[in-house]
Amino acid sequence: MRILILGGGTVGSSVAQMLRGQQHSVTVIEQDPELARSLSDFLDIDVICGSASRSSIQFSAQVGTMDLVLALTGNDEVNIISASMGKMMGARRCAARVYASIFFDQSTFDYQHHFRIDRMMSVEQLTAMELARHIREPGAMLIEHFARGELEMQDIAISTVSQATGKKLCDLKLPSDVRIAAINRDNKVCIASANDVIQPGDRVSLFGVPESVTAVKKIFHTALRHAQWVVIGGCGETGFHLAHILQQRGYRVTIMERNRDRCNAVTSKLPRCSIVHTDARKRTNLEAERVADADVFVSCMGEDEDNLLSCVEASEVGTKVIIASLDRPDYSNIIDRLGITTAVSSRTVIGRQVQTMLNTGPIITRNSQLFSRGIDVVELEVFADSAITNDSLRNVKLPPQCLIAAVIRGGIVQVPNADYRFKAGDAAITLVHSEHVQDLTKVFSV
Repeated sequence: MRILILGGGTVGSSVAQMLRGQQHSVTVIEQDPELARSLSDFLDIDVICGSASRSSIQFSAQVGTMDLVLALTGNDEVNIISASMGKMMGARRCAARVYASIFFDQSTFDYQHHFRIDRMMSVEQLTAMELARHIREPGAMLIEHFARGELEMQDIAISTVSQATGKKLCDLKLPSDVRIAAINRDNKVCIASANDVIQPGDRVSLFGVPESVTAVKKIFHTALRHAQWVVIGGCGETGFHLAHILQQRGYRVTIMERNRDRCNAVTSKLPRCSIVHTDARKRTNLEAERVADADVFVSCMGEDEDNLLSCVEASEVGTKVIIASLDRPDYSNIIDRLGITTAVSSRTVIGRQVQTMLNTGPIITRNSQLFSRGIDVVELEVFADSAITNDSLRNVKLPPQCLIAAVIRGGIVQVPNADYRFKAGDAAITLVHSEHVQDLTKVFSV
């Protein structure tokens, strides 16, 4: 594929190196002359020195021939404008890295839809989700958000007989904005159908609007567990997103943040979290907050060295599980010796997200890692005159082991019923068996 990366900093250079290693044709636009020369020499790729937000620079990079444009500079506004320009100048797909949460808040303005950007990515939110996956929870191992957080998929374990067991899924009368997407029985995962029956011992994946997913979980009798106590060192954007995920899932969360203004800023947004104005890098502070008694300590401060220091101190006081957010790959060889249970790299996380966008045809993103047993989560664009637009959903011939879980139309997310009719420009989020992805794309292609 031909890929244009806007910004050759820490994130942009790591993505460029990954893609170059996979034999993609990569071009980078970087305005710092010294960094541009370094990237050109080290990665042996085409590097254009200039501002990514200037049309003349993108034109010289042949943006109109690109399969994918990734705006990965450190400036939100530059990323949004330059990704939008790339799309309007003929690039097939465009994605923008965005830091500030306001750009994801559709209650005031839908930036993604207005600027026609295919994907807006928050490295901090993606890193927080990856950190959450490493916090072991028997009731919900799968945590994934779609459609800018408006849709969620959760795994739950069915431990006992309940009002949801022994019945066909079509008889459960679930809310219209929730679907049972997949059933894991005896380590075999299949996409759920209307006639499937849930049994004790199953794990089911719920897909839908987050609030409704949480409400639906109540009809299942899941394994009882104590509320795990997680202490988070640092409440920057990554720490904030992690705390938000955990408080929604019933965790007991304590945040240690050394910036008083930041503490005050997030207090109202994290009402079920305990926010302490203190420095998690100091052992005396960890002892004062009884971090040794916590189930998990997660350090996600801005600097790797700060995270390493706080994790070492947490290990010294006796915390059971210690997780660190680390960017530098050379630290991976020493984490075991420092008592750190696991480390999550934002470079790896954004690289994995980019991998889902390396597609052709109507496929926008394809994730083969969520279930890892032959089931993909695929987002597809609906083309004009495609087969999916010819009739209502009940009459469209879909491949076996396929579920259309949600549709995004004009920035609004819907869970379609059998009478739903697709229109050109819609985006469909589907679960499909890997061997049938090609058959599914034919339904969405002209």
